[in-house]
Amino acid sequence: MNDDVRTINAVETAFDIVEYLKEVDGAGVTELATELDLAKSTVHSHLATLYSNGYVTRDGDTFHVALRFFNLGNYAREQSSLYQVGRKKVDELAEETGEKVYILAEEHGRGMHLYIATGKRSVQTYARTGQLSYLHQLAAGKAILAHLPDDRIDEIIDRYGLPAQTEDTITDPDELWTELEEIRERGFAQNREESIPGLHAVGVPITDEDGVAVGALSLSAPAKRLRGERFDEEMPNLLLGVANEIEINMTYV
Repeated sequence: MNDDVRTINAVETAFDIVEYLKEVDGAGVTELATELDLAKSTVHSHLATLYSNGYVTRDGDTFHVALRFFNLGNYAREQSSLYQVGRKKVDELAEETGEKVYILAEEHGRGMHLYIATGKRSVQTYARTGQLSYLHQLAAGKAILAHLPDDRIDEIIDRYGLPAQTEDTITDPDELWTELEEIRERGFAQNREESIPGLHAVGVPITDEDGVAVGALSLSAPAKRLRGERFDEEMPNLLLGVANEIEINMTYV
């Protein structure tokens, strides 16, 4: 859809309220009105509508995002051929390597963790199914960016910028473009503590028939365990092979 199309303010306000409730794990009318710069009457009307339709719950004066959104999100995920085909392969990779493996999908210029599997040696991270991330902060995200048209990459950078997650996150557009060119040449991306200190990751694109990324496959592990040949050759080659299987199988879903 063209970004220049006129939007409906009331709908935008409703989603602003829902997003804020998620961000702070629940809030009341006064807090919402203050933080979103809205009249209390406006907030109350939106909350009443969301509540009557089952999209928020109420605990005293505090409102929370309702589980009905889970139903919608689960439906959307189940319709994705990337999820249908990829989840079994992610499970197999996590079992084989012992590490955390996931599929990242791209929507509206952001990365969505579509499915995650944890191996016996995997470490705890903030990443969870449904996590929304900036593409440039992740190995999988950079693998996706490198396999998008240049004008699309420019649009994403212009819209979201390059915010830092750690001191090692790439925040300079020229540096990012240089890395994307390198990723295109070697076929995989690497994350060196760019999203979580002490964590390395490898990401490979999952592309369509035209070579445009529809998602990415990634493996992450502690930096001291994912380094050297394992970081530069073994895991990238393993992931590239599995990604190719997913691409072929998606053709017949």
